[in-house]
Amino acid sequence: MSVIATDMLAGTAADRLDAGVHPRLSTDFLNRYSEALMLIEMATSDDSVIEDLQSWRGLCYRGHFEISPLRCAAEALAAYDRIDLALRERFEEVCRSMARLVTTVTALLAETSPSPELPEIIEVAGEALRRQIARATQFINANGMIDIGAFEDAALQAQIDALLAR
Repeated sequence: MSVIATDMLAGTAADRLDAGVHPRLSTDFLNRYSEALMLIEMATSDDSVIEDLQSWRGLCYRGHFEISPLRCAAEALAAYDRIDLALRERFEEVCRSMARLVTTVTALLAETSPSPELPEIIEVAGEALRRQIARATQFINANGMIDIGAFEDAALQAQIDALLAR
């Protein structure tokens, strides 16, 4: 890497934007949902994770990076602000859907008399959350330049709706 490139990487998000370097979105945001997925999948063999799931909170992309100590946080926010509002809203809807799914599964896990269908519910919820994380990852890796709504999987949505209706 050249000295000039190193200097640009070391500057602020505004410095890099002024230098013609476009800020990038960060997948760090999705770690929050990956953690919830891991806990959900562990719940079949370890019910002590339910407390961790109950304290889990979904955040929007902006909210995550506004409180993030990461050096890339300002750049991630600058990149997010450059995305078309309609594309951003469809991404945020996927994020809200993931948060609702985690909250619903957590409530089912916390019930005093667990349903005999609980392993199946966890399997369906885990797969649904994994797919949603993959969709969000595509959006972030494309730096917000794709319409995440175009990747809507009707079968996946039907599974999520059925789970939320329980």
